[in-house]
Amino acid sequence: MDLFAHFQMLAQYNRVANERTYECCSQLGAVEYLKQRQASFGSIHGLLNHLLLADQIWMARFEGGGKETPPLNTILFHDFQDLRAARAKEDAGIEEYFKHLPADFMSRSFQYINAQGRRIVETAPIAAAHFFNHQTHHRGQVHAILSQTPVPPPSLDLHRIVNP
Repeated sequence: MDLFAHFQMLAQYNRVANERTYECCSQLGAVEYLKQRQASFGSIHGLLNHLLLADQIWMARFEGGGKETPPLNTILFHDFQDLRAARAKEDAGIEEYFKHLPADFMSRSFQYINAQGRRIVETAPIAAAHFFNHQTHHRGQVHAILSQTPVPPPSLDLHRIVNP
């Protein structure tokens, strides 16, 4: 499998994993969903907002923008349903983008200022690998938090999603 096909597979996985995660989160009461926890970004809501923000930042970079990094704890949506709708829209865009990667994508690099104010240059293969790894990392945190609630976490095994 070449990198183009690999990233297309990860885009599909990301969409389905997010759908499953959000479905479980939709079953939580507000107290559990917003509860402050010992996790990145403090709560399920904070983590889900961070994931959407980070995906928007990276997609902007892939499309020629995203030169500045906003605060990574920015809450884009306070309402779960609005966040879920934005997530679904973003995932459709991610999947579509990676289905039609420009032929020169793997030879591109992206310059930006990171959250610590440092100038960074990333090559496209590393940037895309980080993009998908970052999603899995934080979605795994949501998964672990869900296991501490009355709602069991979903199955997110890659091979069960892309080869059901």
